[in-house]
Amino acid sequence: GGGNMAAAGREEPPLGLEAVAEEAAAAAASAGFRLTAVRREPAVRLQHGASGLEPLAWSEDHRVSVSTARSIAVLEQLSDVHSGGQDMVIHRTAVPAPGAACMLKVGPKKEVAECKEKFASSVDPTVSQTFMLDRVFNPEGKSLTPMRGFKYSSWSPLGCDANGRCLLAALTMDNRLTIHANLNRLQWVQLVDLTELYGERLFEASYKLCKADTPCGELGDFPEFQRRHSMQAPVRMEWSGICTTQQVKHNNECRDVGSVLLAVLFENGNIAVWQFQLPFLGKESITSCNTIESGISSPSVLSWWEYEHNNRKMSGLIVGSAYGPVKIIPVNLKAVKGYFTLRQPVVLWQEMDQLPVHSIKCIPLYHPYQKCSCSLVVAARGPYVFWCLLLISKAGLNVHNSHVTGLHSLPIVSMTADKQNGTVYTCSSDGKVRQLIPIFTDVALKFEHQLIKLSEVFGCVRTHGIAVSPCGAYLAVITTEGMANGLHPVNKNYQVQFVTLKTFEEAAAQLLESSVQNLFRQVDLTDLVRWKILKDKHIPQFLQEALDKKIETCGSTYFWRFKLFLLRILYQSMQKAPSEVTWRPSHEDAKILISDSPGMGSTEDDQEEGTSKQASKQSLRDTGKGVDIDDTAEDSLHQSGDTGGREPMVEKLLEIQAQIEAVEMHLTREHMKRVLGEVYLHTWITENTSIPTRGVCDFLMSDDGYDDRTARVLIGHILKKMNKQTFPEHCSLCKEILPFTDRKQAVCSNGHIWLRCFLTYQSCQSLVYRRCLLHDSIARHPTPEDPEWIKRLLQGPCTFCDSPVF
Repeated sequence: GGGNMAAAGREEPPLGLEAVAEEAAAAAASAGFRLTAVRREPAVRLQHGASGLEPLAWSEDHRVSVSTARSIAVLEQLSDVHSGGQDMVIHRTAVPAPGAACMLKVGPKKEVAECKEKFASSVDPTVSQTFMLDRVFNPEGKSLTPMRGFKYSSWSPLGCDANGRCLLAALTMDNRLTIHANLNRLQWVQLVDLTELYGERLFEASYKLCKADTPCGELGDFPEFQRRHSMQAPVRMEWSGICTTQQVKHNNECRDVGSVLLAVLFENGNIAVWQFQLPFLGKESITSCNTIESGISSPSVLSWWEYEHNNRKMSGLIVGSAYGPVKIIPVNLKAVKGYFTLRQPVVLWQEMDQLPVHSIKCIPLYHPYQKCSCSLVVAARGPYVFWCLLLISKAGLNVHNSHVTGLHSLPIVSMTADKQNGTVYTCSSDGKVRQLIPIFTDVALKFEHQLIKLSEVFGCVRTHGIAVSPCGAYLAVITTEGMANGLHPVNKNYQVQFVTLKTFEEAAAQLLESSVQNLFRQVDLTDLVRWKILKDKHIPQFLQEALDKKIETCGSTYFWRFKLFLLRILYQSMQKAPSEVTWRPSHEDAKILISDSPGMGSTEDDQEEGTSKQASKQSLRDTGKGVDIDDTAEDSLHQSGDTGGREPMVEKLLEIQAQIEAVEMHLTREHMKRVLGEVYLHTWITENTSIPTRGVCDFLMSDDGYDDRTARVLIGHILKKMNKQTFPEHCSLCKEILPFTDRKQAVCSNGHIWLRCFLTYQSCQSLVYRRCLLHDSIARHPTPEDPEWIKRLLQGPCTFCDSPVF
């Protein structure tokens, strides 16, 4: 395999010659890969400096985690349809670092304290010095500064926590590995401390990995003391994809259960593979933990290798070393359906060339010439990118590898990859980012690459980490000030800044051809589209036509939800931005201004209430709900003082609102059909399931203009099954019947109003209910007496915006 390196060296410009490299990049760019990076506001200021390796990670559910010296800052990107501001909408939370230092469990407390005392005061300087200066033995420091902050964080795939979102695995500088979930909107909860659990396991097994191991030495021997620490000090951890396991129930039925694996790489080269049942709730969700010996000395980084070949799934772990070698270690997965593994390790790079492997990404791709799936493994080694193409053919496993040189003149500090098309981004600390696009050749592949100079976007900056968004629309970068006039800055301000990697046209095309068909999972793309519409105040013609065509030809409601999204943003763009911040108290003079402005025709009362009215109208508009459209339109025009153009503007807004209503109605009816289908399938007798079946049927049939054959047939079957029973819903306050006249709320004859659950259409009469992420709709909590199918319905996302429900 290593033979390709010389060839690659001839193709690539020699190291260090930046001018040549940039010429090559320019040539690549002219081949049609020109990327224009545009700054995206806002930049988010961090309270503490970034820490650890690869301090930035972007989850599949659009949250960016930033490891800092005191906490992990989490920035969640929302594509808010209710705000007219052009900036990105970012919701910010944090996972604080634990207060106490983490002590690895290497033996009984008393014995450990005695040994530490002994080593610290040893007359042999090789023991005392090594002991005192080792941060694994002495995390709280004593004479050294304490180890604060985070070393690494890693996001699980989508669908692992109780809300079906991503979990965050966090590793502190002092070796504590914990898993966190964000179950309500604001706070992170620690679900489990894996360092503690693994320490307990080792202690019970008296620090032997398998029964045949020779009995271990005494804790009082310094080498044994070191060994027990290095076998449980984590270097990195990575999540696998979600896999299916079979669980046998009491009645011997088998049911499929989702599970996910977390591989933890330790300092001595061992890897612990934890298996968790989904949804992950804590200690009780752990199914197993197996330890594998990788045989790699000084391991530095880890990545999962997941490969599908003829419907057989292969898996393994790619491990890199601080000395240079990279290899794949087989992972035997017990009880996981359809998984196979390698018979022995595969060496991808064997030279001990002292180039540390800093980061590894494994990207599944399709090989257009060999007509099969393949894996591209990319590793940052010093200033070079090492790549390896793996594909399975009749002859066995083929491995092609080489290096791409001449990309950076400094070591690569961070690397990230767009999993959808295999594009890789690398960055060095001098603010230079390279985009590498893999191009397949008959045999293996080559990379087209080009330079993105962040100095052209942000001015002179130093870069500490990069991460690409899930659909490749944005690049997040941690920056601090660069040199000014040849001098380093006095203070460092750490910021997370965003750069666009796609144009609006590319984002729109990707959304139209999407295979996931879920707006929430493509927030980075919808945000680019939102930005464009808010700037231009109209939906581009090509997008409108392409979308209408999709709606005509495809049965999927995804395109209707996309249309609803575009209309809502268009509606926001027509609103006039508030001239004043709504939460700031208004001053006296503002009152006079409003009452005196010509054409208001205000009475005495109005003068008193002028400001509060203005503010309340604005706050109404902010929530985007229950807004009287004439009011806001009139209001925005008064502020602009444009009396002539008032009518057409109001007309336009009314027209958009009517379109929004029509699309929402269509989506509601489609979902109602789905709910009724479930009711028909799962109710054997005509018992009352908590779904207002008769109300939904009547509501669907009430509009003469709505003629849907499927709905008519379905309703006919259900009404036959129900006979003459009606099972009305009753108001819990006055016991009156709740009629089903409105899809969003139920109003009884005494005027009590209850909101309806948009997943089951039942009225929510309890004080607690859930809301979707964008506050579009509400849903009730499942109750213990709900049958399985209703619980399944209640797990669904919002029918209008695809976002999860909390």
